[in-house]
Amino acid sequence: MHAQLDHLVIAAASLAEGVAWCEATLGITPAPGGSHPLMGTHNRLFNVSGDAYPAAYAEIIAIEPGRKPSRPKTRRWFDMDDAALQAGLVRHGPRLIHVVARVPDAHAAMRALAHEEHAHIDRGQLLEASRDTPAGRLEWQITVRDDGQRLFYGALPTLIQWGAVHPTDAMPASGIVLRSLRATHPRAPALAAALSAIGMTGLEVDAGPPNLVAVLDTPRGSVTVESQGL
Repeated sequence: MHAQLDHLVIAAASLAEGVAWCEATLGITPAPGGSHPLMGTHNRLFNVSGDAYPAAYAEIIAIEPGRKPSRPKTRRWFDMDDAALQAGLVRHGPRLIHVVARVPDAHAAMRALAHEEHAHIDRGQLLEASRDTPAGRLEWQITVRDDGQRLFYGALPTLIQWGAVHPTDAMPASGIVLRSLRATHPRAPALAAALSAIGMTGLEVDAGPPNLVAVLDTPRGSVTVESQGL
């Protein structure tokens, strides 16, 4: 089992606010993304690939106005329906809230988490999704819990398995490179064990208050983005 960072998840109260934050904080305008009818969200994207994190990108995501998840009684992924998270985004602005890990076999990775000696983690269902792009049809399988929870305050990655096309295949360099990614958590040993179960690399874990911290090289210099417990 080998998991790699696929993308950073930066949530915003609205997509327009997320774009404005990206321009002001990182010095770039994110590329167009798309809608997710399955979850009632939409996004914008930018490449953060580098030697340490190949084929990695960031998505700025928000609830799409007037859209609800297409599956009945479904809560949106990444805790996007959580009232406290949304209130935090309104008060503090866009935040890094989660990471998604790319795996070659999502079913095997889910079993590894469920059977991990100390954790017995339920990563949810494996849902199939797709989106047409100018570069080809994106198809992927992604883990989503019925309650929409991220787990470990967002530090335990959602799992994704891509089809033949990956978003970064046609995503130009953005001028931003991810240099490091770390998490702190009060149950650091349990988080580290879960990451080890899926063979996750590139995410350091330390004991401390819940937080995700990414350091980015940007046109504005080195910029640190973090979740601050969201």
